[in-house]
Amino acid sequence: MRTALSIAGTDPSGGAGIQADLKTMTMNGVFAMSAITALVAQNTTGVREIVELSPGFLGQQINVVFEDIPPDAVKIGMVASCGLIETIADRLRFHGAKNIVVDPVMVATSGDRLISLEAVDTLKNCLLPLAAVATPNIPEAEILSGMEIHVREDITEAAKRIGDAYGCAVLLKGGHDINDANDYLYSQGAGQWFEGRRINNPNTHGTGCTLSSAIAANLAKGFDLPTSIRRAKDYLSGALGAMLNLGKGRGPMMHSFNLTGEFAKEAE
Repeated sequence: MRTALSIAGTDPSGGAGIQADLKTMTMNGVFAMSAITALVAQNTTGVREIVELSPGFLGQQINVVFEDIPPDAVKIGMVASCGLIETIADRLRFHGAKNIVVDPVMVATSGDRLISLEAVDTLKNCLLPLAAVATPNIPEAEILSGMEIHVREDITEAAKRIGDAYGCAVLLKGGHDINDANDYLYSQGAGQWFEGRRINNPNTHGTGCTLSSAIAANLAKGFDLPTSIRRAKDYLSGALGAMLNLGKGRGPMMHSFNLTGEFAKEAE
C-alpha cells in the first residue's frame, strides 16, 4: 500500500487540517500519516486560538515517519512561523522526500489569518522550491505573485510568475467569484485549465485541505500530476455534491461521499 504524510495544523471539528487530510488520503487509497505543526482551536465558523509546537518536536515527528514508513508523497498545509517552515524544509531535504504538495495556507475560509507576515517570505524561499506542485487560492496567489487577480488572464499570469520564480508547478485554484471552480496548472513553461462546476454547498470549510491531500494521495499512487489533479477534483466535487450536513447544518461532511464511492472500493 502506498503512503502519504500530511504536515499541518489540527482542526477539532474534523473538516480541515490534519483531520481532513487523513480522511482524504485514506479514502483515496493510501496509508495516511501526520506531523502536527500547531494545535488549532477552530471550527467551521472561525479560529479561536493557535498553539504552535516547537520546531524541534516537529522535526522529530518528521524523522520518525521517514525512518520507519517512508512516505510516497508529502502534503504541507498550515505552517505559521519561520522556524517551523525552516525545519520542514531541512528535514524533507535530509530524507529525500518526493511528491511534495505545498498548500500555502495563509487565511482560513472563515477569514482568520493562519501565518505570520514574516513567515510568508520563508515559505516562498524554503518550501516552494521543494514542491512538485503548490496549490494556492486566489488571495494566496496574489501574495505569492505580487499582483492582483481580477480576471481569468490574471490567473494564468500569476501562476506563471510563481512557477518561474520558485521552480515548481502551480495549481492556481479559481473560484472566488472569478470563474466556476476552474483551476489552472502551470508546469514547466506550459499551462492547462481544469474545468469544474461550482456546487452550491455552504459547507466549504476544508476544501483546500481536501483537494491538496487528494492530489498528494494520487501522486503517491503513481499517477502523473495532471491525472492526480483531475482525480482530486472529481473526489472533491463528489464530496460537495453529496450535500450532507452535520450538527446545526454548518459542519461539512466532506468525505462521506466516498463511503460508497469509487475511491472507497479502490482502497479495499
